[in-house]
Amino acid sequence: MISWKEIRKIDSPIETVWKLFLDENIKIIMPKVESHEIIEKNEHEIGAKHRQTYREGKRLETYTVETLDYVNEPHFKRKQQRFVLGKAFEINLIYSLYKQGESQTDFVYEGTNKGVNFIGHAMLKLGNEKSNKKVVDEFMDRVEKEALNTNR
Repeated sequence: MISWKEIRKIDSPIETVWKLFLDENIKIIMPKVESHEIIEKNEHEIGAKHRQTYREGKRLETYTVETLDYVNEPHFKRKQQRFVLGKAFEINLIYSLYKQGESQTDFVYEGTNKGVNFIGHAMLKLGNEKSNKKVVDEFMDRVEKEALNTNR
């Protein structure tokens, strides 16, 4: 299993950063997502389910993303989601935002990626920590960049 937890201070109001995680903006921070549509409940509810299609090169992968936790308070926001990718990996993601004054937000990105079958376990063992860190850092960079661009 791979796990991570990274924290980044973003010079942007919490509401500006939070908007990036709404369904209508998800492709901005996740450009490989081709489609993201609600199929159960609504996006602001625990138990909401989305059908998401992701492109990796020429390959398209479609899966169901379930919202496990959703908090939208003035000083704290969190969205936790889980999905199974390629019938091999269970991915659990948590995006947390903490208001730090009127124009600063602490963004905490944490998650796990675990194999759900022999192939998934083997592929995770063959992968390296450095490449996972790179993917996490690139995502955090994209969120920060878009929050700063939106803030202007």
